[in-house]
Amino acid sequence: MPKIDIVYLWVDGRDAAWQHKRHDAFLAQQTAMPSDTTHHAPYGNVAGRYRDNGELRYNLRALSRFFPDHGNIFIVTDRQVPHWLLPARDIFVVDHATLIPAGRLPVFDSGNIESYVHRIPGLSEQFIYLNDDVFFGAPVMPRNWFDPFPALPCDLARINDGMTLQPEHLAPVNGAIMAGQWLKSRYSDYVQDARLFAHAPRALCRSILYDFEVIARDVFDAVRATTFRDWRVPPVITELLPRWMCHIGLGHRIERDTLYISSGDIDAERSWQILCARFGDLPFFCINDTCDNAPDNDPRLTRVADVLQHVLPTPSLYERH
Repeated sequence: MPKIDIVYLWVDGRDAAWQHKRHDAFLAQQTAMPSDTTHHAPYGNVAGRYRDNGELRYNLRALSRFFPDHGNIFIVTDRQVPHWLLPARDIFVVDHATLIPAGRLPVFDSGNIESYVHRIPGLSEQFIYLNDDVFFGAPVMPRNWFDPFPALPCDLARINDGMTLQPEHLAPVNGAIMAGQWLKSRYSDYVQDARLFAHAPRALCRSILYDFEVIARDVFDAVRATTFRDWRVPPVITELLPRWMCHIGLGHRIERDTLYISSGDIDAERSWQILCARFGDLPFFCINDTCDNAPDNDPRLTRVADVLQHVLPTPSLYERH
């Protein structure tokens, strides 16, 4: 079986130059189209969306431990390189400008950015795409992700049939609603599955994405017109793409015993304890930064790095020492 490449999105929200770029883009949008800033998705432009808590460093440690036979690694970012990253023959930093037309930059909406990942030069046909806050937590067996089509983890969360896009809904919910509307308008036999897809590693095929980019041109064009997350324009990759894949037989849903940690939740400590106790037995886990605009020294944020260091103490080959 050919090796499976890995794709990450990464941003360092502490970078002063990047902060100025984000600030200027927001002001420009506010000046040119004041109504657009009122359509930003909930929590879509808070510090927690862009904060670097060291997740990528530990993600590479988890990858090295649990999936050492991976293919190339591609880190998609905006003119940034992690200061600790050690160059290697199988890891590449891909700038937004390599994938996104110059007239569409800068972009701060991950749904927009991820819609281009299949265009990464040299990317393998089968690849796994992760946000840097989604980690492998147990040995990876490629056949569990591609057999032969992608396996797509679903969540316990549900949506109700007949729901409509709403500003208070989180992106996955609006994404599922939009997906159902789009698919029902094109496939008379489509039946909406109430389950959301999980915050998970996303097993994808490059050729499938290229095909879907043509089929769903209207949706791709809409998400690629965003600068910041917009509740009216949900991501394509998280809900619409996997629902379409399952409907036409190019993918299938799976259920996994996983862990979702919301760092700002009142019961986060219990989740940290579960992670420590079950690390090595969880197929994957997600650490979502929900501390929003909290300062970087907030104890809830330092806890993220402390726990990751505890469960993944061994540096990977991609780290400077």
